[in-house]
Amino acid sequence: MNVLKRPLVTEKYAAMNEVGKYTFEVDKKANKVEIKKAVEKLYGVTVKSVATMRSVGKVKSKYTKSGAVTGRTSLIKKAIVTLKEGEEIDFYSGI
Repeated sequence: MNVLKRPLVTEKYAAMNEVGKYTFEVDKKANKVEIKKAVEKLYGVTVKSVATMRSVGKVKSKYTKSGAVTGRTSLIKKAIVTLKEGEEIDFYSGI
């Protein structure tokens, strides 16, 4: 099971990066211990704490020739990872 899916890079989360907090989209079944081990192994940093949250999918509607079609986007799980003082992750080093 691949625990980390992708880092979430938005303005809000980029501001959190400056204080040592990084946000990732993770597998729905992953727990905090698995997330901590995956981040430490992948980025070579020391994780201080992990906070998780589940975002329920939004209801979306579109109108077609045959009428309105309503559906829901999928649920995602996010993890906010706080690193030890003085450590950082550089997402843009490979670009």
